[in-house]
Parts: sequence; structure tokens; C-alpha cells
Amino acid sequence: MNNILRHWAKPLLAAAVALSCAAYARAADPIKIGFLVKQAEEPWFQDEWRYAEQAAKEKGFALVKIGVPNGEKMIAAIDNLAAQKAQGFVICAPDVKLGVAVERAAKRNNLRVMSVDDQLVDGAGKPIASIPHMGISAYEIGKQVGNGLAEEIKQRGWNMAEVGALRMAFDQLPTARERTQGAVDALKAAGFPAANLVDAPQAKTDTESAFNAANIAFTKQAKFKHWVAFGMNDEAVLGAVRAAEGRALREDAVVGIGIGGSQTALNEFAKPKPTAFYGTVLISPKRHGYETVLMMQQWIASGQAPAAVTLTTGTLMTRRNQDAVRKQMGL
Repeated sequence: MNNILRHWAKPLLAAAVALSCAAYARAADPIKIGFLVKQAEEPWFQDEWRYAEQAAKEKGFALVKIGVPNGEKMIAAIDNLAAQKAQGFVICAPDVKLGVAVERAAKRNNLRVMSVDDQLVDGAGKPIASIPHMGISAYEIGKQVGNGLAEEIKQRGWNMAEVGALRMAFDQLPTARERTQGAVDALKAAGFPAANLVDAPQAKTDTESAFNAANIAFTKQAKFKHWVAFGMNDEAVLGAVRAAEGRALREDAVVGIGIGGSQTALNEFAKPKPTAFYGTVLISPKRHGYETVLMMQQWIASGQAPAAVTLTTGTLMTRRNQDAVRKQMGL
């Protein structure tokens, strides 16, 4: 028996030392975090990346930014992060229904994962609780938009019966649906007639798609004297505003309030004369970029997982109060 023990002792000890050394080497690896976004060209995601880079420079970890416009590129990007020896990633997936695929790819590559903006769901459409999430209180922010539009209708003395409300719709995305539903409910609560709500379904979430969708809606609903416009982001509302301008409907006949407080909104505010793009609910890309990667760094470094769900809110920013609001939000 003693001979057998002696025979196996050295190989077992060597294996234990090797495992220990490998674990130490992995722990000693510099922290590297991926940040994957569905539409890298959009200003919101550019801002998220910028603040994530700020956090990486301040805290001394590496950041890998990758655009993932579809499921195939998303899986390739996750595999690529593993090849680069990243330990985790933050993701806004091209489709929330890819949640199970994201989770499997992360587990296969031994990567921690956290979602941002759009919460990942499983095959039954339920949020995946094992993936921490930072998102926006979409419905409440939508209500802020609706309340802002209702107040502006009142301030201008418009007859609600003569006002059309253009909902720039992208209902395949739950966040977008919740935002616009919040605006609809707030308008109805303010006495806006449900019959005057007009849907303009977008093919994508950019300004061009919104412009095309709004043009169709304006053609079909030419009976309204005034319009208010809202959607999932600033780009959606800007598309509606540009379509209205093409029909000689300008700031005295149209009010649009977006969501995001992006450069798109700031560019409108910077124009010498006001446009129909009246305001935007400013949501902070700094929190979504800066804080998520810090949460991931902490998770990697200490094993302390982020909260299951963290929700952020916004502030209505207009041409008049933009400087004060941006200062208040740390921008």
C-alpha cells in the first residue's frame, strides 16, 4: 500500500502545483473587458464607449469595443474576446431574444457577462436572471415624454381634437415598446383623444427609417392641423421632424420630444432658429458606459457580482435649459 501511495504522490503533487500556478497566472492577468453594442454608429453607443474608455484609463484595465449588428457577429465577437484573454464583457445585443445564445457563449468561454440598455430574455421571453443588467426605466421615461408633450400642447393653446400624435414604433424591441407606451398613457391621462394616435412603424431605429415611416403616416393622416411626435430615441423623433418639414410643417405646428439627450438633440438645439425638435429626455450614457464596466471590473477582481437589475431615469432637456440639465447630469 505504501508503495502505491508513493507511486502516485509525485504525479498528484505535480498536477496540484500546475493547477495552482495556472490559477495564479490567470488571476494575475491584466483585466480586459469587452463592450459589445448592436449599432456602433449610433451616438448613444459612441457615448457609452467613450465613458467606458474613461473608466478603463482611470482604473487601469483594458477595454475592447466591438460592434455586433447581428447574431453571427455577436457570437464571433464573444469568441474573439476569449481569444484575447478577456475575463468578461458588457453587451447590448442586436436582439434581446439572443439571450440564451449569449449566456451559452459566455459559459463556453468562461467569461462573465452583463447586459446594458436592453435586457436579455430566454426562449419564453422572460428576463435571464443570471445575467446582471443595467437598463433604463423605459416606461417612466416614456411618461416623461408624454407629459412634456401634453404640457406643450397646453402652453400653445392647441385644441387636442386637431392634434395628431405620431408614435414612431419599433415594437419588436421591448424597451422601445415600453417607452412609447409610457408616452401614450401620459397623453391619454392628460385628456388626449385615443383616436388621434397614429402609429408609424420603423424598419430600423435610425433617422432615415423614421423619416420614411413618418412620411407615410403624414400622407395617410393629413387631416390634423398640429402634430406631436415621439419614439424610442432622438433619431426617431428627428426623422419625424424632418418629414414634417418636408411638408411645410415646422416648429409652430409640430412638437417632437426624443429620448437620449444625444448629439443628435444637441445639434438641433445649436441651430440659430428653433426647430420642431422641442426637447429630449436626457438619459446618461455615462452611467451606462462608465458604471457597467466598473461593475464588471469589480466582479472580475473580487468575485462581487453586480445587482441583478439597476434602472436609471432621465430629465427633460430643452433648448432653453440644456446647459443647466447637462451640468446637473455631470456632462
